[in-house]
Amino acid sequence: MLQIDSVNVFARSHYLPLFSRLGAYEPALLDRVFLARTTHYVEYLAHEATFIPIEDWPLWRFRMDDFRRRWAGPDSWLSSNARTVQWVQDELRTRGPLRPADLRADAPRERGTWWDWDEVKLALEHLWRIGDVAVSGRRRFERSYALAEHVIPEAILSREVSRTDAIRELTRRAARSSGVATQSDLADYYRIRDRGAVAQSIADLADAGELEPVQVRGWERGGRPIPAWRHRDAVLPRKIDAAAILTPFDPVVWFRDRALRAFDLDYRIEIYVPAEKRRFGYYSLPVLVGDRIVARVDLKAERVTSTLQVQSAWWEPQARPDDAERIAAELALAASWQGLQRISVSGWGDATGAIHDALRARADSSTLRHLHARETVT
Repeated sequence: MLQIDSVNVFARSHYLPLFSRLGAYEPALLDRVFLARTTHYVEYLAHEATFIPIEDWPLWRFRMDDFRRRWAGPDSWLSSNARTVQWVQDELRTRGPLRPADLRADAPRERGTWWDWDEVKLALEHLWRIGDVAVSGRRRFERSYALAEHVIPEAILSREVSRTDAIRELTRRAARSSGVATQSDLADYYRIRDRGAVAQSIADLADAGELEPVQVRGWERGGRPIPAWRHRDAVLPRKIDAAAILTPFDPVVWFRDRALRAFDLDYRIEIYVPAEKRRFGYYSLPVLVGDRIVARVDLKAERVTSTLQVQSAWWEPQARPDDAERIAAELALAASWQGLQRISVSGWGDATGAIHDALRARADSSTLRHLHARETVT
C-alpha cells in the first residue's frame, strides 16, 4: 500500500516503497499509473491518504459512513458551512473535475470579499472523506476533485459491502501483508479503530483456517506473550538477503509498536521538531539489511549540485560491522535512481564515518562520478 506524502526533500514517500522492493525503476511510470486521471486507482484514507484500486471503493464505505455520522450534528463543520458545501458540489456537477485553485478563482463574492479560501478546500476534503467526492487525478501534485459518480464506475459505486465483511476482508489483507502480527498490528494496518470488529474478524479467519495462533519470541508484555497470528501463506525463509532504504511510511515500519517489537527500532519522525532539538535528522529513513533494521539515514536530494546529501547517519542496535558496505551500495543506487552524480556525507551521526569509508572504497567502480570528501556539520 502506497501512503501519499508531500515531503520532497529526497523523494516523496509514495515513490519509495517500490524503490525499496524493485530497485531503480522509472518514477514517471508511477505518475502515469497513479497520478494521472485513471480508471484503475483512486485515493482514500486506507491508512492515511493512500492509492487504492478503484474496485476497493466499496470496502471503505463503512469509513465514509463513520465520517458522515460524526459530522451529521448541527454544530459540525459540514452543517455550519452547508452553503459553501452545496456551491462546491454544484460547481463539480456542472464543470467536472476541478482543482481547488480553479474553484478559488471562480468563488462568488460575498459582502465585497472573496469567500475564505480554507472553506472551499475544507469542503472538498470533507466531501472526499464521506465519499461524495473522489480525487480524479493530480497535476504537479495538486489534487483534482470530482463528484464520486464522475470517477467511480456505477457498478462499483453501487456495490454494497457490509461493515462486517469489509473489516474482515481488510483484516485478511493486513494479515497476508504482515505475515505474523498481533491484533494491534492488524488493526493499525488500515487504521481500523473498532478493535472489537478486528477481534471478531481474527476469530472468523482463524476458524476458516486462514490464520493460526502463534507465539513470537520476545513479543511480550508484562512477562506474558502477546497473542499473535500467522497467515497460512506466510513462510519462514532460510535466508533473507534483502537491503533497502525505507520510507518512514513503509508498512514494514509505519506502526511504531511493531517496529520496536520486530526490529528494536524506536522511530519518531522529526519533521516538526525544531532543528536544534532533532536527534536523528529532519526526515531520517530506516535502512534494512537482511531481516534487521541496521541504521537510519537522513537524505536530501540537492538538485542544483546533483548531490545526494547524507545529512546524518546513525547505527541501530541490530547493526553489524559489515553493514556499511550494504548501506553504501543502497545509497549509490538511490543516487542513481534520482539522477544524482555525487554523494556527500556529513559528520553528524555515529555511522557516518563507516558509511563514508565504504562509499569511498566502492567509488572507483560506482556509477557516481565523484564522492565528496567528508563534510562536518556545524
